[in-house]
Amino acid sequence: MDAQQCGAAAAPEPPARGCVAAWGDMVERNLRHVVPSCRGQDAKGKDRCWYEAALRDGNPIIVYLHGSAQHRAASHRVKLAKVLSDGGFHVLCVDYRGFGDSTGKPTEEGLTVDAICIYEWTKARSGTTPVCLWGHSLGTGVATNAARVLEERGCPVDAIVLEAPFTNMWTASINYPLLKIYQKLPGFLRMLMDALRKDKIVFPSDENVKFLSSPLLILHGEDDNTVPLEYGKKVYEIAHNAYRNKERVKMVIFPPGYKHNLLCENPTLLITVRDFLSKQWA
Repeated sequence: MDAQQCGAAAAPEPPARGCVAAWGDMVERNLRHVVPSCRGQDAKGKDRCWYEAALRDGNPIIVYLHGSAQHRAASHRVKLAKVLSDGGFHVLCVDYRGFGDSTGKPTEEGLTVDAICIYEWTKARSGTTPVCLWGHSLGTGVATNAARVLEERGCPVDAIVLEAPFTNMWTASINYPLLKIYQKLPGFLRMLMDALRKDKIVFPSDENVKFLSSPLLILHGEDDNTVPLEYGKKVYEIAHNAYRNKERVKMVIFPPGYKHNLLCENPTLLITVRDFLSKQWA
């Protein structure tokens, strides 16, 4: 990530609603704001106040919620931020509690609170500029959890992008490729179910999308072996059936070659996202 494109847009205080006080410190420590590449030279040497003000410049904003592996600076995440930046987007990415250099324990409730906080923090600084929640893999469950909470508060998010979504954590876990070899072991599935139940881990995107009204774009690779395409199709089917305005829900399937993490390398990804959001935000 080029230095002129990246800066910590830190929050002086956390959003008031539903957030632990320590979250503001986490934002200050590790939120990364990648500006649109057209503003890269302007951003050189600027402080956090400049970055916050830049969120009101009219260029659309993406709050990126990453998957379960590694941290916000993983190479495929940096690649995606660069693609979106070149396409004229602001990209905000933060490690949830328990990830990267963030403190705390990563629980479903905690990750959901973190996502709501960063979205509300961004909306408070964006003026009339629209803000999109983009979740990848585990982040899709975080995104739909957060979007449902905000919808129930009467503040639906401006748009949602789900990249490689699963239906719910139970289905995703028992079908995870590395776990399939253990499924014939006596008691394995019961042990897995008990562990998920104990930690209250569900991430029920298949249920959440029934209650949303925000524009929803689902992206999935045909050869995704980590979260198989069938799950993305199922989430789309449920959402499409539930939405009153069917034009607000779209799914795009990408050809083989990009697997789970590299849809950002497909030259049509940016066009797909921009066209969908432009139409919805017109």
